[in-house]
Amino acid sequence: MVNPFTISSGPIESEQSHMKTLYIAAALILGMVWSVAIASAGNVDLSTVPKRDSLQLTIYNSEDLTLVRETRTVTFKKGVNPLEFSWANTLIDPSSVELKFLTHADKLDVLDTTFPHDKPQKLYWNVSSDIDGEVTIQITYFTSGITWAADYLCLADKDEQQLGLEGFVRVTNNSGEDYEAAQVRLVVGNINLVEKIAQLAQVPMDKVKNLPEATMLGIRREVAQNAMSKGALSDMSAVAGIGGNFDGKQKEIIKEGLSEYFIYTIEGTETIPNGWSKRMRSFEGKTVPFKIQYRYRPQEYGDQLVRMVLLTNDKDSKLGATPLPDGTVRVFRDNGRDGLTYLTQQHIKYVPIGDKIELNLGPDPEVIFELLKPHFARDNIWVQLNGHNEYRQIGGAEAVKVDNTSVAGWDDHSIYDQRIRNFSGKPIDVEIRRTYPGHIVFRSSLEPTLYDFQTVQFQKQVAPSEKADLLFELVQHQGYNAKQQNVTLEQAEIKP
Repeated sequence: MVNPFTISSGPIESEQSHMKTLYIAAALILGMVWSVAIASAGNVDLSTVPKRDSLQLTIYNSEDLTLVRETRTVTFKKGVNPLEFSWANTLIDPSSVELKFLTHADKLDVLDTTFPHDKPQKLYWNVSSDIDGEVTIQITYFTSGITWAADYLCLADKDEQQLGLEGFVRVTNNSGEDYEAAQVRLVVGNINLVEKIAQLAQVPMDKVKNLPEATMLGIRREVAQNAMSKGALSDMSAVAGIGGNFDGKQKEIIKEGLSEYFIYTIEGTETIPNGWSKRMRSFEGKTVPFKIQYRYRPQEYGDQLVRMVLLTNDKDSKLGATPLPDGTVRVFRDNGRDGLTYLTQQHIKYVPIGDKIELNLGPDPEVIFELLKPHFARDNIWVQLNGHNEYRQIGGAEAVKVDNTSVAGWDDHSIYDQRIRNFSGKPIDVEIRRTYPGHIVFRSSLEPTLYDFQTVQFQKQVAPSEKADLLFELVQHQGYNAKQQNVTLEQAEIKP
């Protein structure tokens, strides 16, 4: 009996290892079904334990799916060569495992795939070979338990004139398998699997949940693999050095129906053992242009003036080559004493190319913000007549008529002073945005604009040590006087 050799997923396995293994075996097996395989594989060279030539992980967090592609160099002999694939103690989906020949494909053929009932968590391929020699094979499958999370580091100089930005990705492996020297690809954005399953199954999207489980799983695997395989062959060629080199073309943002996603490739390779996390750099530190703006938006930030750092994911900002994954941004400032001052930590959502990154640093203690109301008045009062009552004194001759009335409408006039005092030592840009429900007239010389039909915004630059009084009048039509639900802008000089 000839002993098998192992093509391992890393170094030679110990007895305690639960790693997935691939065997090329020549074994003495009783029964006519296996007799041809035994005769043909008896001369397999068992002198070398081949390792993975390349490994690629494409991770899609939203569905807990990772598409694994690995290549190995295997020596085949003419005849039938049995291969064994095992996934014991891992989260590999056995129904997704596929074998492909990257070299000499016209000389090789998979005769059958068998799942032996007496050996669970294994499958066998019988490969017919017309050649003696080395062949590069590719094995693909889905696994679960591998996740990623992006994070970013922003570092401003002490005068906040320059901002450095670095990106990182932390990959956590709880799949049951060790992955050595793996190229990592991240699905950034959304793949609408339900929409694509409905298209392939030719059913409405709301009927997808009624499909038989086996049908659903099969179509789901096909849809996910097609989406997650985009760009994989050229990337694998660059890693493995086969079939040509990566062409270096700009990556494509894929938009298909309700799906919009991007496959982001982390430079280099990393080893990620089972049960471990590995933090990798997604892009090098760059000095990026940015803007600091002070904002008052009560509906977004509460009743306070907050300081914002604004970046744009575009080429002018030395970014914009790809969308940015959602993740956590941490912002620090050089304190000028060989140390850093922590400013904020904030989670950002997926940032398409051209979109802004807005980081809220909170209130600035050196900028005082007050909303004063120096004047209020009410006019244009209307009453509703509800008939009248007559009164006459006993013994008197004259009657007094008194109308029954109730106030039906009026106008409220409020003058506000948005006072800002700047003690920061440098000019600041301030944006005020507030929503006013009802029938409103907004009067001011601040050159306001409408953000929407009920929301007014205006901007002002406040010099160092300046006290700025931003005056405006609100006229709110109440009751009978209210004819519409929007804000009308009027240019007027307002005095307190």
